[in-house]
Amino acid sequence: MVLRSTPAAAFATRSVELTRWAEREATVVEDRVAVEEPLEIRVQGHSLAVVMRTPGHDRELVAGFLLTEGIVRDRSDILDLVHCRAGAEPEANVMDALLAPGVNVDWARLQRHTFASSSCGLCGKASIDAVRTACPPLAETRLAVRRSILARLPDRLRAAQPAFASTGGAHASGLFSAEGELLALREDVGRHNALDKVVGWAFFAERLPLSHRILLVSGRVSFELMQKALMAGIPCVAAVSAPTSLAVDFARESGQTLVGFVRGERMNVYAGTLLE
Repeated sequence: MVLRSTPAAAFATRSVELTRWAEREATVVEDRVAVEEPLEIRVQGHSLAVVMRTPGHDRELVAGFLLTEGIVRDRSDILDLVHCRAGAEPEANVMDALLAPGVNVDWARLQRHTFASSSCGLCGKASIDAVRTACPPLAETRLAVRRSILARLPDRLRAAQPAFASTGGAHASGLFSAEGELLALREDVGRHNALDKVVGWAFFAERLPLSHRILLVSGRVSFELMQKALMAGIPCVAAVSAPTSLAVDFARESGQTLVGFVRGERMNVYAGTLLE
């Protein structure tokens, strides 16, 4: 069976009426906001999680989520991803993953709250140790990333963010080559969802592991973003904002390069090294 990625929804943003105050005057105007809707992820009919996401690239989101959670390892593990039906019509906000025979799900390890917001990430994980054990460190050899190339990536990321340009309310994850070529970019109201969609893109394109790629994210870097990147084999994670303490610790233990506050030629290297 051929699995195909789904395109972005045509309505990832929508118009709302609001009152805008400027220089002591109120004006009723139309503006656009990022769409946020729940997506229930099921595996073999069993509910695994509900994530708040921007509709579009849902197959990539689910595939990336399952891979970065350690449920699947490669494309052959998934037979199909289908929207569940509520009557005659498919339910757009419920997707079920049908796994290949022999793929076992450790439900106890994956225990989490039924609801995961678009920003909570690790909410409900039974144990951080359970996450760590699923992610062996990278090999000794790190990806050689040049500082001069990394400095140019934020502008390239921003130029490819239509939802953010329209609303100011969408996060982005961009996957780049070591030479700075943008390979894939996904936007979402949730930082973790944007990354899962990028990983899902690589999953369908059969490009995993992403061992010679750079990930640039538009917001801060959390522990779970580093964990998800490691599950996809990404050796270098950069951000225009700050990392958390646990993200720094995880990067140093896992052998990943972690760079924050990438603002032109200025940047902070928290783990690993960069070339000139």
